[in-house]
Amino acid sequence: MSKSASYTFGLVGLGVMGRNFILNVADNGFSALGYDLDEEKARSLREEGGNPDKVDATSDLGTFVAGLSLPRKIMLLVPAGNIVDRVIEDLLPLLDEGDIIVDGGNSFFRDTDRRETYLKEKGINFFGAGVSGGAEGARRGPSIMPGGNREAYAHLKPIFEAASAKYKGEPCVAYLGPKSSGNYVKMVHNGIEYGLMQLTAEIYELLKTAGRLDNPAISDAFHRWDQDRLESFLVSISATILKQKDDLGSGYLVDKILDKAKQKGTGKWTSQNSMDLGIPMPTIDMAVSMRQLSALKDHRETLDERFGDLEVPEWTPEDLLPKAEAALYFAFIMTYAQGLHLLTEASEDYEYNLNMETIAKIWRAGCIIRAELLADIAQAYGANPELPNLVLAPELTDAIGSCLPAIREVVAYGAKYGISIPCLSSALSYFDAFSSGRLPLNLVQAQRDYFGSHTYERTDQEGIFHTEWPKG
Repeated sequence: MSKSASYTFGLVGLGVMGRNFILNVADNGFSALGYDLDEEKARSLREEGGNPDKVDATSDLGTFVAGLSLPRKIMLLVPAGNIVDRVIEDLLPLLDEGDIIVDGGNSFFRDTDRRETYLKEKGINFFGAGVSGGAEGARRGPSIMPGGNREAYAHLKPIFEAASAKYKGEPCVAYLGPKSSGNYVKMVHNGIEYGLMQLTAEIYELLKTAGRLDNPAISDAFHRWDQDRLESFLVSISATILKQKDDLGSGYLVDKILDKAKQKGTGKWTSQNSMDLGIPMPTIDMAVSMRQLSALKDHRETLDERFGDLEVPEWTPEDLLPKAEAALYFAFIMTYAQGLHLLTEASEDYEYNLNMETIAKIWRAGCIIRAELLADIAQAYGANPELPNLVLAPELTDAIGSCLPAIREVVAYGAKYGISIPCLSSALSYFDAFSSGRLPLNLVQAQRDYFGSHTYERTDQEGIFHTEWPKG
């Protein structure tokens, strides 16, 4: 690279995501310089970029930092954890006051708060910016969720807006709030992602087991649904996956893939934090648990031999398919509702000042949970910014009500014949509990008071009460 070159944007970490994102930035008119310890990765980017005035790369950190215009805008796309801290420490001696570091990985939001405080004392602006869309999204346009100093974001805004996905011309990026708000929103995005993925898999299992549908037929059903109200990235790719033939054998590839799903932790963090804040999100919790349960393959096979002998009667596709579609749509609404409820509570507790309409809008394209339903969700929060939970939105009342008979029939069928659809079941249970004016928790409070003198409130009088319950 030329010693006199001055690049607008810098990126550390030239793996698949980093290389794709920096090429995306360069394609959108911003000169970009990449850095990686691995000279081979730097060389690969130089070759793919083709024009060193537009995009270049180096394996020398001093050259990298010196080649960036002020204030330096450096994005890290490296694995979450200690490596982020190591890169920051390597960069710090070379930076000037007012420079900006952006962590684009899936860092835990508490780590982002710690880093933001630490770097603020040194005059460096630190952003946590969730990036969703996978490798293809990074190259063609992801959804970007930045949080940090509002004034410093002005330097990032034109770059991120140009590189982000677009929904009807609107960029799928927006300043979300201070501190770790960006990483927090991405964490919840991933929790919702866990839920939607598991729900789609359960509908696949239902169609396969109850409907006796083969992979092409299920793929066709998903494709039709993707043309209507279930239009979404996950339904679309599921339709594609189910038609993929096995290059290493006969039949379809999906049938040869081991049913043990891995995870990187963001779904678990979402569930854990929802417990901390007291926000119910059973569908997302169950999706996390199902990945953990899937790892117990040997035990599952043992129990299947003992208990898996229920005969499942065929559910005619003509009757099953519309009910499965309605059940999935209902459960999608409940999953988004749970995630957005957590964001609403976290916004207040962590002083993020999040705007739910904005979040729904930047999820409409580019990200893994993108879906046409998010346009309706954005409209609901636009009509009522103080909406405490999406289930209460008048805009969705008719859709929820029309889907209820189908989800009830689907869940009942699964329970009766031993088809594992726990996330669909939890979505219905969540709604039924949320829409019940009276729950049996009065007995729970009485039990707590009986064994622990934890007290209770009454329906007919104000105050806190305790009873000396008879023993024995």
